[in-house]
Amino acid sequence: MVRSNVRMGALLILTVLHFPLAAQFPQPQQQVSVSLPEPVLEGSYTFEESLFMRRSVRRFTAEPVTLQQVSQLLWAAAGKTVDGLSGPTRSYPSAGAMHPLELFIAAGNVEGLEPGIYQYKWDTHALVQISPGDYRRSLSDACAGQTAPLQAPVTVVISAMYSRTVSRYGSRGEMRYVPMDAGASAQNIQLQAVSLGLGSVIIGAFQDGAVQSLLKTPTAIPLLIMPVGVPYGEL
Repeated sequence: MVRSNVRMGALLILTVLHFPLAAQFPQPQQQVSVSLPEPVLEGSYTFEESLFMRRSVRRFTAEPVTLQQVSQLLWAAAGKTVDGLSGPTRSYPSAGAMHPLELFIAAGNVEGLEPGIYQYKWDTHALVQISPGDYRRSLSDACAGQTAPLQAPVTVVISAMYSRTVSRYGSRGEMRYVPMDAGASAQNIQLQAVSLGLGSVIIGAFQDGAVQSLLKTPTAIPLLIMPVGVPYGEL
C-alpha cells in the first residue's frame, strides 16, 4: 500500500510538470479597448436640413469612414449628454431612464480602427473588441443576403437588454417601451449620418440567432441593423 501511494504521488508530480497549471486553466485574453474621439457639438447642417435630407441609403461607395465619424454616430445613438438630477443623461429618451439598449458595430473599413466586432461603452465613450476580423459578409448573410451590410464600411447593431425595462414595467415595457427607445436611437443615427455627409438604412429582416452569435451576446437581443457609409450617388 505504501509503495502504491508513492507511485501515485510520483505520477501526479510528473503530470503537473508535463501540463503546467496555465495550460490546465487558460487565462482569459485581455480585451482590446479603443478610446473614441470626443464628439463634436456643432455640425455642417442645421437640424432642419438634416431632417429634410434624411433618406434610406442602401448602396455605398468603397470609401472608408473615420474613427471620428464612428465616434459621432455612437454618441448620437446612445452617448452621454448633460448631467440630470439623477446623473448623466443619454442621447436617446428612455422610459424610466432604464436605458436597455446595447450598441455594437461591425467595422470593416474604418480609418484608425482594426476590422472587427466591437461593443460601445457609453460611460467611457470607448469600444471594446468582441472579435477581430471583417465580419461584413457574415452579417450580410444573417440579413438574408442584403448587400448594404456588405458594402457599408461600418454597421451599427442596436440591441436591447429587455430585463432592465421589464423589471420596472413588465410586459408593457417589453412590448412598447423598449421598441420606443430603439426607434429614438435609430433616428438619432440617421440624422447624425446626414450631418456627416453619410447615408444609412434601417434593417429589420435578419436572423436573430445568427446576429447574436456574431456579437457573442446571449442576453442582448438585436433589434435593428444600420449600415452606414458614403452614399453611392446623390441622396
